[in-house]
Amino acid sequence: MRLKFTKMHGLGNDFVVLDGVRQNISLTPEQLRFLADRHFGIGFDQLLLVEPASQPGVDFRYRIFNADGGEVEQCGNGARCFARFVFDQGLTDKREIRVETRKGVIAPRLEADGQVTVDMGAPRFAPAEIPFISDNDAVLQPLDLDGTTVDISTVSMGNPHAVQVVADVDTAPVAVQGPLIESHPRFPERVNAGFMQVLDRHNVRLRVYERGSGETLACGTGACAAVVAGIRRGLLDSPVRVATRGGELTIAWEGPGQPVLMTGPAVTVFTGEIEL
Repeated sequence: MRLKFTKMHGLGNDFVVLDGVRQNISLTPEQLRFLADRHFGIGFDQLLLVEPASQPGVDFRYRIFNADGGEVEQCGNGARCFARFVFDQGLTDKREIRVETRKGVIAPRLEADGQVTVDMGAPRFAPAEIPFISDNDAVLQPLDLDGTTVDISTVSMGNPHAVQVVADVDTAPVAVQGPLIESHPRFPERVNAGFMQVLDRHNVRLRVYERGSGETLACGTGACAAVVAGIRRGLLDSPVRVATRGGELTIAWEGPGQPVLMTGPAVTVFTGEIEL
């Protein structure tokens, strides 16, 4: 099978994007892992599949696969690339679209300056919705990591996040604690582990160890979750500039029940074909 693809990135969080509207695409986990391999395949943090909508009132269906071959619910940087891809490929002439995901509908919008803003929906905090094993939905939750206790804030942005505040992201134990948090038994579906350094009330630095992909240069839903956690803890005020290793995002959230708005770039790197 010969597969046409587009390579894109949002702040260095890189994607292979496939047009499942004009070609029929069905990939096995083994094929996904091959495509994700940066030596023998193409290489990506996530693969994004554009499909026709399966329900009225939306424009497309959005499916996301991690580098380990597993399908996940949401990807913020990917959502911006998704909006740029369908517009540039002529799949739509709309600058604002509604897209169905496994965990609800999102609304990306192409801005006049080339940036993309995505309405990511309202964050959720109930343990069952994350999911997270806890008897309460307190803002801070103690989590034991092999004898070390860290305080995390759990947030669902359509996918699960555990955010902790650190003194310095450069020296934060991301490589050690990231895998322990990701696969912690209190997260039945695993979790994305965020490490946030607060600079002031409108600026943070962030690193994220992503579920199924390891640490990435940027994580859009992770940035949303970190800002929401920081606002709930009284440390931040909206809007917040989030500096990742791949670049900056702007996140706005006005409080409980309100949607999180994420603004940042989406870049096409190259297109190609690969034989499977």
